[in-house]
Amino acid sequence: MPLRVLLADDQALLRGAFRTLLDSADDITVVGEASHGGQAVALTRELHPDVVIMDIRMPDMDGLTATLTICADPDLRATRVLILTTYETDEYIAQALRAGASGFIGKGIEAPDLLNAVRTVAAGDTLLSPAATRSLVARFLATPAETPPRHPQQLAALTPREREMVALVATGLSNLEIADRMYLSPFTVRAHVQRAMTKLGARDRAQLVVIAYQTGLAGANHDGSTDGG
Repeated sequence: MPLRVLLADDQALLRGAFRTLLDSADDITVVGEASHGGQAVALTRELHPDVVIMDIRMPDMDGLTATLTICADPDLRATRVLILTTYETDEYIAQALRAGASGFIGKGIEAPDLLNAVRTVAAGDTLLSPAATRSLVARFLATPAETPPRHPQQLAALTPREREMVALVATGLSNLEIADRMYLSPFTVRAHVQRAMTKLGARDRAQLVVIAYQTGLAGANHDGSTDGG
């Protein structure tokens, strides 16, 4: 069965472009379109899609409120929300993750990457764009008191391969992208990442990124972009 996707965006032209792209994939089909958050919630309850691609700024009900409503509904626990927005700000990213979104990517994403993003969140993984990852880390580093300090000794429980996977996750790569880079199967990558999350006590992929920076596994400036420069 193809993955069933609902599109929520107030711009009809963009919805049409995204629909054409998604329907071009053999394993993805668009089952509905919403022009505002309230309609997105109603259609999600009616259609039970695998993934809702959600814009943030929409009339009537914004995408973050719609995401919170969908993710809080026990009848929709199988539906994942992927935020697709022009505004990759740290505040929006934090709000989206708190609301329960499984992914956060920018509208500048390449077509193949959008298809892979849908597949990634549908498989139960969390996906953050590199820009979202940098914003998340910058936000955390600016308010370190919100999370108990972690120390490099915590990494001792990880195998060398698990450390490598966590470092790659911290760059914003999805499991599929890591698999391509490391010449491994996505299943193998996912298994390594999940074991690392369990060992480090990370509740989700976003927290795993923060831990990677806290412990020094990923340097705060290792890509030269988290210090605002």
